[in-house]
Amino acid sequence: MRVLPLIVLFLAGCVSTAVTDEQTTDKKTTAEQTTGVPDLNGLWQAVGHAHWNLEGQHAFKGPATHLLGAFGGVPASLNYVVGGEIPYTDEAREQRDKYRAEWFQWDPVVKCYIPGIPRQTYMPFPFHIVQSENKVFMAYEFGSNSRLIHMDRPGTRAELPSWMGYSLGRWEGETLVIEVTDQVPDTWLDASGNFHSEALKVTERYTLVGDNHINYEAVIEDPEVFTRPWTIRMPLYRRLEENAQLLEYKCIPFAEDAVYGHLRQGEDRNKPTLKNLH
Repeated sequence: MRVLPLIVLFLAGCVSTAVTDEQTTDKKTTAEQTTGVPDLNGLWQAVGHAHWNLEGQHAFKGPATHLLGAFGGVPASLNYVVGGEIPYTDEAREQRDKYRAEWFQWDPVVKCYIPGIPRQTYMPFPFHIVQSENKVFMAYEFGSNSRLIHMDRPGTRAELPSWMGYSLGRWEGETLVIEVTDQVPDTWLDASGNFHSEALKVTERYTLVGDNHINYEAVIEDPEVFTRPWTIRMPLYRRLEENAQLLEYKCIPFAEDAVYGHLRQGEDRNKPTLKNLH
Protein backbone atom coordinates (compact mmCIF):
# COMPACT_ATOMS: atom_id res chain seq x y z
CA MET A 1 0.00 0.00 0.00
CA ARG A 2 1.30 3.42 -0.88
CA VAL A 3 2.01 5.93 1.88
CA LEU A 4 -0.18 8.70 0.44
CA PRO A 5 -3.43 6.68 0.61
CA LEU A 6 -2.58 5.74 4.20
CA ILE A 7 -2.27 9.38 5.15
CA VAL A 8 -5.51 10.23 3.34
CA LEU A 9 -7.35 7.44 5.18
CA PHE A 10 -5.98 8.65 8.50
CA LEU A 11 -7.10 12.20 7.86
CA ALA A 12 -10.55 11.00 6.79
CA GLY A 13 -10.94 8.87 9.92
CA CYS A 14 -10.36 11.59 12.49
CA VAL A 15 -10.52 15.36 12.82
CA SER A 16 -6.99 16.21 11.86
CA THR A 17 -5.19 19.32 12.97
CA ALA A 18 -2.49 18.95 10.35
CA VAL A 19 -1.22 22.19 8.86
CA THR A 20 1.20 23.06 6.10
CA ASP A 21 4.84 23.86 6.78
CA GLU A 22 4.39 27.24 5.12
CA GLN A 23 2.83 28.92 8.15
CA THR A 24 4.79 31.81 9.59
CA THR A 25 6.51 31.38 12.95
CA ASP A 26 4.69 34.32 14.54
CA LYS A 27 1.26 32.70 14.12
CA LYS A 28 -0.06 29.84 16.23
CA THR A 29 -0.67 26.62 14.33
CA THR A 30 -4.02 24.88 14.28
CA ALA A 31 -2.73 22.16 16.62
CA GLU A 32 -1.64 24.76 19.16
CA GLN A 33 -4.95 26.58 18.95
CA THR A 34 -7.16 23.49 19.38
CA THR A 35 -5.19 21.30 21.78
CA GLY A 36 -2.62 23.53 23.47
CA VAL A 37 0.21 21.17 22.52
CA PRO A 38 3.12 21.70 20.10
CA ASP A 39 2.55 21.05 16.42
CA LEU A 40 4.79 18.23 15.17
CA ASN A 41 3.15 17.91 11.76
CA GLY A 42 5.66 17.75 8.94
CA LEU A 43 8.50 15.90 7.29
CA TRP A 44 11.42 15.03 9.61
CA GLN A 45 14.73 13.21 9.31
CA ALA A 46 17.64 12.19 11.50
CA VAL A 47 20.97 13.38 10.09
CA GLY A 48 23.85 11.23 11.22
CA HIS A 49 24.94 7.61 11.38
CA ALA A 50 22.99 6.20 14.30
CA HIS A 51 21.56 3.62 11.90
CA TRP A 52 25.04 2.11 11.56
CA ASN A 53 26.23 2.01 15.16
CA LEU A 54 24.64 3.73 18.15
CA GLU A 55 27.86 3.45 20.15
CA GLY A 56 30.03 5.06 17.48
CA GLN A 57 32.85 3.59 15.40
CA HIS A 58 35.50 4.29 12.80
CA ALA A 59 34.73 3.74 9.12
CA PHE A 60 35.55 0.35 7.66
CA LYS A 61 34.96 -1.62 4.49
CA GLY A 62 32.34 -4.31 4.54
CA PRO A 63 32.53 -7.54 2.50
CA ALA A 64 31.25 -7.87 -1.05
CA THR A 65 30.65 -4.15 -1.51
CA HIS A 66 29.50 -4.72 -5.09
CA LEU A 67 26.66 -6.87 -3.74
CA LEU A 68 25.57 -4.74 -0.84
CA GLY A 69 25.75 -1.33 -2.47
CA ALA A 70 25.36 1.34 0.21
CA PHE A 71 25.55 -1.38 2.86
CA GLY A 72 29.03 -2.46 1.74
CA GLY A 73 31.08 0.30 3.32
CA VAL A 74 30.30 1.24 6.92
CA PRO A 75 30.74 4.96 7.67
CA ALA A 76 32.19 6.40 10.85
CA SER A 77 29.60 7.13 13.51
CA LEU A 78 29.20 9.38 16.51
CA ASN A 79 28.08 7.94 19.84
CA TYR A 80 24.37 8.42 20.51
CA VAL A 81 24.19 6.42 23.75
CA VAL A 82 23.89 8.53 26.88
CA GLY A 83 26.79 7.39 29.03
CA GLY A 84 28.65 6.02 26.01
CA GLU A 85 28.08 2.26 26.25
CA ILE A 86 25.16 -0.14 25.92
CA PRO A 87 24.85 -2.13 29.20
CA TYR A 88 24.65 -5.69 27.89
CA THR A 89 24.68 -8.74 30.08
CA ASP A 90 27.83 -10.80 29.53
CA GLU A 91 25.97 -13.45 27.55
CA ALA A 92 24.15 -10.90 25.41
CA ARG A 93 27.35 -8.98 24.66
CA GLU A 94 28.94 -12.17 23.40
CA GLN A 95 25.97 -12.71 21.11
CA ARG A 96 26.16 -9.09 19.93
CA ASP A 97 29.82 -9.54 19.02
CA LYS A 98 28.96 -12.63 16.95
CA TYR A 99 26.28 -10.69 15.10
CA ARG A 100 28.65 -7.76 14.56
CA ALA A 101 31.35 -9.98 13.04
CA GLU A 102 28.93 -11.02 10.28
CA TRP A 103 26.46 -8.14 10.33
CA PHE A 104 26.06 -8.27 6.54
CA GLN A 105 24.47 -11.72 6.85
CA TRP A 106 22.40 -11.10 9.96
CA ASP A 107 21.22 -7.48 9.82
CA PRO A 108 17.43 -7.64 9.21
CA VAL A 109 17.47 -4.33 7.30
CA VAL A 110 19.89 -5.73 4.70
CA LYS A 111 17.12 -8.25 3.98
CA CYS A 112 14.56 -5.40 3.87
CA TYR A 113 12.78 -6.43 7.06
CA ILE A 114 10.93 -3.64 8.86
CA PRO A 115 13.49 -1.87 11.11
CA GLY A 116 11.20 -1.55 14.13
CA ILE A 117 11.31 1.12 16.83
CA PRO A 118 13.54 2.99 17.54
CA ARG A 119 15.67 2.19 14.48
CA GLN A 120 12.98 3.19 11.98
CA THR A 121 13.25 6.75 13.34
CA TYR A 122 16.94 7.19 12.52
CA MET A 123 17.13 5.29 9.26
CA PRO A 124 18.73 7.57 6.62
CA PHE A 125 15.30 8.35 5.17
CA PRO A 126 12.67 10.95 6.11
CA PHE A 127 9.36 10.26 7.83
CA HIS A 128 6.12 12.21 8.04
CA ILE A 129 4.21 13.03 11.24
CA VAL A 130 0.47 13.66 10.94
CA GLN A 131 -0.96 14.78 14.27
CA SER A 132 -4.50 14.93 15.66
CA GLU A 133 -5.96 15.06 19.14
CA ASN A 134 -6.54 11.30 19.53
CA LYS A 135 -4.04 9.78 17.10
CA VAL A 136 -0.59 10.46 15.68
CA PHE A 137 0.27 8.82 12.38
CA MET A 138 3.90 8.31 11.30
CA ALA A 139 4.69 7.32 7.71
CA TYR A 140 8.23 6.28 6.82
CA GLU A 141 9.95 6.42 3.44
CA PHE A 142 12.00 3.27 3.98
CA GLY A 143 9.85 0.33 2.92
CA SER A 144 6.72 2.52 2.96
CA ASN A 145 6.28 1.47 6.59
CA SER A 146 3.94 3.25 9.00
CA ARG A 147 2.54 3.14 12.52
CA LEU A 148 -0.37 4.62 14.45
CA ILE A 149 0.17 6.08 17.92
CA HIS A 150 -2.93 5.87 20.11
CA MET A 151 -3.37 8.92 22.34
CA ASP A 152 -6.75 7.67 23.61
CA ARG A 153 -6.09 4.08 24.75
CA PRO A 154 -4.08 4.26 28.00
CA GLY A 155 -3.29 0.91 29.59
CA THR A 156 -4.04 -1.21 26.50
CA ARG A 157 -1.75 -3.77 24.86
CA ALA A 158 -1.60 -5.49 21.49
CA GLU A 159 -3.13 -8.92 21.05
CA LEU A 160 -0.07 -10.08 19.11
CA PRO A 161 3.50 -8.78 18.67
CA SER A 162 4.39 -7.08 15.40
CA TRP A 163 7.37 -5.55 13.61
CA MET A 164 6.45 -1.98 14.61
CA GLY A 165 4.96 -2.91 17.97
CA TYR A 166 2.10 -1.20 19.76
CA SER A 167 2.41 2.54 20.43
CA LEU A 168 0.60 4.45 23.18
CA GLY A 169 1.13 8.20 23.32
CA ARG A 170 0.58 10.99 25.83
CA TRP A 171 1.71 14.56 26.36
CA GLU A 172 4.01 15.47 29.23
CA GLY A 173 4.02 19.24 29.04
CA GLU A 174 5.29 20.00 25.53
CA THR A 175 6.85 16.57 24.99
CA LEU A 176 5.15 13.78 23.06
CA VAL A 177 5.87 10.57 24.97
CA ILE A 178 5.30 7.25 23.20
CA GLU A 179 5.58 3.85 24.89
CA VAL A 180 6.21 1.06 22.39
CA THR A 181 5.67 -2.56 23.41
CA ASP A 182 4.91 -5.90 21.77
CA GLN A 183 7.62 -5.81 19.10
CA VAL A 184 8.94 -9.01 17.57
CA PRO A 185 12.53 -9.89 18.61
CA ASP A 186 13.72 -10.01 14.98
CA THR A 187 14.77 -6.36 14.61
CA TRP A 188 18.11 -4.77 15.45
CA LEU A 189 18.81 -1.37 16.97
CA ASP A 190 21.46 -0.60 14.35
CA ALA A 191 23.61 -2.32 11.71
CA SER A 192 26.32 -3.33 14.19
CA GLY A 193 24.59 -6.25 15.82
CA ASN A 194 22.94 -4.41 18.70
CA PHE A 195 19.83 -6.48 19.33
CA HIS A 196 16.99 -7.06 21.78
CA SER A 197 14.50 -9.72 22.85
CA GLU A 198 10.71 -9.92 22.82
CA ALA A 199 10.77 -8.19 26.24
CA LEU A 200 11.79 -4.86 24.66
CA LYS A 201 10.04 -1.70 25.79
CA VAL A 202 10.92 1.62 24.16
CA THR A 203 9.84 4.96 25.64
CA GLU A 204 10.26 7.70 23.04
CA ARG A 205 10.22 11.44 23.70
CA TYR A 206 9.73 14.02 20.94
CA THR A 207 10.40 17.55 22.18
CA LEU A 208 10.10 20.49 19.77
CA VAL A 209 13.08 22.76 20.51
CA GLY A 210 12.59 25.18 17.60
CA ASP A 211 10.45 25.62 14.55
CA ASN A 212 12.51 23.03 12.65
CA HIS A 213 14.16 20.84 15.30
CA ILE A 214 12.97 18.00 17.53
CA ASN A 215 15.03 16.55 20.33
CA TYR A 216 14.50 12.78 20.05
CA GLU A 217 15.15 10.54 23.02
CA ALA A 218 14.44 6.85 23.49
CA VAL A 219 14.82 4.83 26.69
CA ILE A 220 15.51 1.16 25.97
CA GLU A 221 14.41 -1.47 28.49
CA ASP A 222 14.94 -5.20 28.07
CA PRO A 223 15.88 -7.19 31.20
CA GLU A 224 16.67 -10.28 29.12
CA VAL A 225 19.46 -8.50 27.23
CA PHE A 226 20.51 -5.40 29.21
CA THR A 227 21.48 -4.97 32.85
CA ARG A 228 19.55 -1.68 33.15
CA PRO A 229 17.54 0.78 31.06
CA TRP A 230 19.64 3.01 28.79
CA THR A 231 19.01 6.03 26.60
CA ILE A 232 19.80 7.26 23.10
CA ARG A 233 19.44 10.92 22.10
CA MET A 234 19.73 12.83 18.82
CA PRO A 235 18.15 15.76 16.93
CA LEU A 236 15.59 15.40 14.17
CA TYR A 237 15.46 18.05 11.45
CA ARG A 238 12.51 19.33 9.48
CA ARG A 239 12.90 19.00 5.70
CA LEU A 240 12.62 22.50 4.27
CA GLU A 241 13.08 21.96 0.54
CA GLU A 242 10.44 23.46 -1.69
CA ASN A 243 7.66 20.88 -2.19
CA ALA A 244 9.31 18.52 0.32
CA GLN A 245 7.32 15.33 0.46
CA LEU A 246 7.58 11.69 1.41
CA LEU A 247 8.78 9.67 -1.56
CA GLU A 248 8.73 5.92 -2.04
CA TYR A 249 11.55 3.48 -1.35
CA LYS A 250 10.57 -0.14 -1.86
CA CYS A 251 13.60 -1.95 -0.51
CA ILE A 252 12.88 -5.53 -1.62
CA PRO A 253 13.33 -5.09 -5.41
CA PHE A 254 16.84 -3.74 -4.79
CA ALA A 255 17.92 -6.44 -2.35
CA GLU A 256 16.36 -9.62 -3.72
CA ASP A 257 19.22 -10.33 -6.12
CA ALA A 258 21.77 -10.14 -3.33
CA VAL A 259 19.73 -12.24 -0.93
CA TYR A 260 17.99 -14.75 -3.22
CA GLY A 261 19.84 -14.60 -6.53
CA HIS A 262 21.71 -17.84 -5.88
CA LEU A 263 18.41 -19.73 -5.80
CA ARG A 264 17.52 -18.91 -9.40
CA GLN A 265 17.82 -21.78 -11.86
CA GLY A 266 21.08 -21.67 -13.75
CA GLU A 267 22.68 -19.24 -11.28
CA ASP A 268 26.40 -19.74 -10.74
CA ARG A 269 26.48 -21.11 -7.20
CA ASN A 270 30.11 -20.10 -6.83
CA LYS A 271 29.22 -16.46 -7.39
CA PRO A 272 29.49 -14.46 -4.12
CA THR A 273 26.13 -13.74 -2.50
CA LEU A 274 24.92 -12.93 0.98
CA LYS A 275 24.11 -16.63 1.38
CA ASN A 276 27.51 -18.09 0.49
CA LEU A 277 29.99 -15.40 1.47
CA HIS A 278 31.50 -17.86 3.95
